[in-house]
Amino acid sequence: MMKAAKDQQLEVNPNPLEVHADTVKFDVSVNLPVKMLKPGLVYGVDLKYLYDDKEARFERVEVKGDDFPSSDTQEPRVVEDFQFPYTEGMGNGVLVMQGVGIDPNKNKETDPQPEPALEIARGLITTSKLVQTPSYSAMVSYDYKDGDIDGWTPEEELEPTNVNFYFSQGSSVLRSSERNGERGKFFQAFIAEKNVTRTVSITGTHSPEGAERINSSLAQDRADVIEDWYRRMMQRYDYKGAADSINFILKPVVEDWTEFKMALEDYDGIDQSQKSEILNVVNGSGSFEEKEDALHKLSSYKAIFRDIYPDLRTAQTEILTVIEKRSDAEISVLAKQIADGELPADTLSYGELAYAAYLTPSLSEKAAIYEATVGTYDNWAAHNNLGAVYLAMAAAGEGSGNLEKAVTQFEISNNKKSNPYATGNMGVAELQTGNTSKAYDDINSAVGMSLPSKDVQGFNGVKGAIEIKKAAYDDAVRSLSSSTNEPDNLFNKALAQVLSGDNQNALSTLDELEDADSDYAMGQYLAAVASARQGNEDDAVTHLTSAVSSDSSLKEKALTDLEFRNISGSEAFQNALK
Repeated sequence: MMKAAKDQQLEVNPNPLEVHADTVKFDVSVNLPVKMLKPGLVYGVDLKYLYDDKEARFERVEVKGDDFPSSDTQEPRVVEDFQFPYTEGMGNGVLVMQGVGIDPNKNKETDPQPEPALEIARGLITTSKLVQTPSYSAMVSYDYKDGDIDGWTPEEELEPTNVNFYFSQGSSVLRSSERNGERGKFFQAFIAEKNVTRTVSITGTHSPEGAERINSSLAQDRADVIEDWYRRMMQRYDYKGAADSINFILKPVVEDWTEFKMALEDYDGIDQSQKSEILNVVNGSGSFEEKEDALHKLSSYKAIFRDIYPDLRTAQTEILTVIEKRSDAEISVLAKQIADGELPADTLSYGELAYAAYLTPSLSEKAAIYEATVGTYDNWAAHNNLGAVYLAMAAAGEGSGNLEKAVTQFEISNNKKSNPYATGNMGVAELQTGNTSKAYDDINSAVGMSLPSKDVQGFNGVKGAIEIKKAAYDDAVRSLSSSTNEPDNLFNKALAQVLSGDNQNALSTLDELEDADSDYAMGQYLAAVASARQGNEDDAVTHLTSAVSSDSSLKEKALTDLEFRNISGSEAFQNALK
């Protein structure tokens, strides 16, 4: 049996071996010659992967004669799957085999043959390990607002001021009691302050009864009266050219029941059944005049005429003025003094401090501002943003212990309020510490929550890198297609396409990378790999030449990279690596 074993055929798939997701998986098919196997005997195949004076052993493949009763006429064939964990230094190893004859009944086996062991596969393709690990820090924007966070924006914001003036029945004359009363004095004082004003909207209205509705211009006249008074006061207080920049909007509301129904809802002078009677009339058919005449016949009419109608004879005035704000320079100076401990943090609002941190490009200055911020404005956004700065500092190699400090801040942020910013950032931090599984869960959770699109794209870049590490290449392409067009993300997308067998689209993605960063050497190197996988030697050599021109260290890598095994003997390939 062992003499016949010299004619056996062993096939390894894939060959060369490949690493994916930190694991090398392969199968070995053992094809034995006809008449080799004998009843009661077993042929065993022992496999080892040898590298750097080390070895990885595998469970013996046993081909039992009793399992192949037709072995005298048909070739016995067995296929077994294997895997082993990948570690650095395995790339140049070899997979070897030796066969043994086994007599189970006598508990006896032959010496391993051949000696030395037979090489059946050489080396590992480690292209999947080219994945770049990007870092991303999601910061809550300085203008974010919710029940807990009072954001701030440098953009112009308008503040409404509302004053209603009331008129006598059927009249558009503004009474002295209105001019000189509390509302009138407030109105005049407000105009006297010369607030920067964008619009003045005046809505003139009338009550439903005949004395009001028969004058079709009454609502317009009431609005005109307030506009005229406003303009005369601007002249008094010397507005000069500022008056021309104010946009007056007059909106007369004629024969409209909206204000009446809103007032009726809040009115408690009649019972609910009487309100229902009124609404049946107002919401029913007929003209405005017919509905008002029908209301006259209701027992509740005197009450609504006395208590509701007078408040409908108005000129409702809304003034939109510009909110005064500090300049960028003023905010930056004050924030620095706060960070240096020279001023209390509440000198600026939370939003202003967050904006100051946004303005400075220095990570250390951002950190100092947020360290001062969290002491006074102890909210989830401030803690997340401080952690995001620490995370960015850790990724940039600035200082020590920043990764641990970042994790602490993300935990505080999520404890105060579960939020996608801190959750996704925690995932990025977990990835930096090597906890890939936890990182993926956190980031996947974050992108499924409510986040600005830029942060979803940022986290998708990290998510795609993790999916490459998990050998989920199709998922990685989807994630990276929805990420920012950063060079690392484009490279990883192309890598995932290569690893999934889509070399042509990978080359298109690498063209995008070339446009974004022409000095990205690994992009050219990966383009050489994709071209070699397509059997296009000329393009592979061209890309490889560009790669080693940008990064000479890639010469040594290319010389041992089994991706180029089919072209490594060519003169063009050798010249590219000189």
